[in-house]
Amino acid sequence: MTEASDDTARVWELIDKIGFCMLTTQSGGVLHARPMSAYADRSQNAVYFLTDVASHKDEEIARSPNVCLAFADSKGQKYVSISGTAEIQNDREKIRDLWATPAKAWWDSAEDPTIRILKVIPSSAEYWDSPGTVISYIKMAAAAVSSARPDLGDNAKVTM
Repeated sequence: MTEASDDTARVWELIDKIGFCMLTTQSGGVLHARPMSAYADRSQNAVYFLTDVASHKDEEIARSPNVCLAFADSKGQKYVSISGTAEIQNDREKIRDLWATPAKAWWDSAEDPTIRILKVIPSSAEYWDSPGTVISYIKMAAAAVSSARPDLGDNAKVTM
């Protein structure tokens, strides 16, 4: 496996592990972020979300489909930022495929006609993968004493 494919694989692993992200859309000249539960599908190079037809995301994405997904596991010191293109779909089969316990907080069933799919096709990503908070602090303290730069884990920019 090449380094680039290793980095791409690590992006998908981190998305799966973290599971939630901040989805940032554009509304006029203003950026708007909100937390979303992500469903990654590497085989389709897509990240899916369930959303409601009444949300403003649909209108924002229709006007400006470029979005950012920011995943963060602050305890594990693992982060992923994805840039991509979004679209809203009314794919009832995909909605049923993605239906899970978190969705029950917003809708009664997968058959609710207000549910839509938000599909994001990543174009690029960057990840930061540290060995964890405690180890990172120890490495930073050691680097401060020795005047060396700390090795805080892996960081890579990836074309998706």
